[in-house]
Amino acid sequence: MKPDVTIINDIAKLAGEQILNYYDDDIEVDHKSDDSPLTKADLASHREIVSGLSEHYPEIPVLSEESEIPDYSVRKDWDEYFLIDPLDGTKEFIKKNGEFTVNIAFIENNIPVLGVVYIPAEEVLYFATKEKGAFKQKGDGPIKQIEHDEYNKNEPARIMVSRSHRGSDTNEKLAEMGIEVSEEIPSGSSLKICFVAEGKADLYPRFGPTMEWDTAAADAVYRYSGKNGPVSSPLKYNKEDLHNPEFIIGLA
Repeated sequence: MKPDVTIINDIAKLAGEQILNYYDDDIEVDHKSDDSPLTKADLASHREIVSGLSEHYPEIPVLSEESEIPDYSVRKDWDEYFLIDPLDGTKEFIKKNGEFTVNIAFIENNIPVLGVVYIPAEEVLYFATKEKGAFKQKGDGPIKQIEHDEYNKNEPARIMVSRSHRGSDTNEKLAEMGIEVSEEIPSGSSLKICFVAEGKADLYPRFGPTMEWDTAAADAVYRYSGKNGPVSSPLKYNKEDLHNPEFIIGLA
């Protein structure tokens, strides 16, 4: 049974509630082996998502940032699986600036065909499916389809930049590609890709390290927000090495 995006949306919202249970408290921060931050909220969201997915789709494997990663000899045979980041933007969560998200993607043959990105602090939901396109909803308000125009390389670009992982040479690298930057828009987590998807920015260049779970859900929102149908993305999933290469979202 293929996942129902409405069910996945509800699971993401429940995970967001788990995260907000810790938001007003003094946040205790541990660190993982790669020195990235980890909080109780990350783990509570992870448990909520895995529980929900296991209840509705017990036959579909789940790969989470907060779980043990199966060996590639096992993963390579997965035709479909869920890829989740229970709390993307943990640094933004710790700073309490609201720019953190719950990310759930359904991957089919190494491509995200469904993606849900939820912003708990703002009750904003982005979601997309390959069949129906990309959408945005605030609280219980109306669901609105989102679309973006293809970026014209001859025009100056509005680019998304990371609030916590700013690269100093981004503009220089873009200039070498013939792209002039007209505006830099800072944001945290996977919101940067969603902003490109809804046309608030033209490009999201990322020349620093990211993982597959950081991008998959928002990548689906981007892929299926093209005005003339699905657009291409430079990202692929379920690689032996789960690091993403350098990429630019929004560049055809």
